[in-house]
Amino acid sequence: MRILVAEDDRGLQEVLVLGLRDAGYHVDAVDRGDDAIDQLRWYEYDVAIIDWRMPGAEGIDVVAWARKHDRPTALLMLTARDTPADRIRGLDTGADDYLVKPFDFGELLARVRALQRRPRGVDQPVISLGRVTLDPATRVVAVGGVDAGLTATEYLILELILRRAPAVVGRKAIAEHAWADETDPLGSNAIDVQMSRLRAKLVGAGVRIVTVRGAGFRAEAG
Repeated sequence: MRILVAEDDRGLQEVLVLGLRDAGYHVDAVDRGDDAIDQLRWYEYDVAIIDWRMPGAEGIDVVAWARKHDRPTALLMLTARDTPADRIRGLDTGADDYLVKPFDFGELLARVRALQRRPRGVDQPVISLGRVTLDPATRVVAVGGVDAGLTATEYLILELILRRAPAVVGRKAIAEHAWADETDPLGSNAIDVQMSRLRAKLVGAGVRIVTVRGAGFRAEAG
């Protein structure tokens, strides 16, 4: 499961990231609200933990953006604002849950698990290019209606490239999206190996993954 942590207190952010990773989650972290919006724009997260007060954009604005753009992520507001009016505003804006600082980390984990179990009411659009369809709800990639049999890593790479098509996607962005530790594939041939396997599974699919030298990769129909 992939979680976004948006928290500008570096100490608290580190505690959250380390604790969530120890619990088995794949975690990305930012310390600005506008960066949180960018992450939600390009990546699929199961849960986002969002601080209310952040530079760039307040957490409440991040929540509003996510709901306006039908992002399927479950949103947990994390804040020192504990008045009933604040809770009502956060929930009415689109937050799924609201946790007041200071908090017990065990309770935060329990709330994350509860959000995992809660079905989202937002349909995620199927992405299509050539004869390829990628369904974010089922995480199935099909070629001409037949399951392509992608691994989890191959799925994440293709998802990112298709979402950004026809733009070029850099290696760092791919590493951040498809690996728990982005440093693992960088400096090795891991990304190239995954690309080779992915291309082999897309033969005859009407989609080409093109290498753009010095920049990254992009998906093209044809």
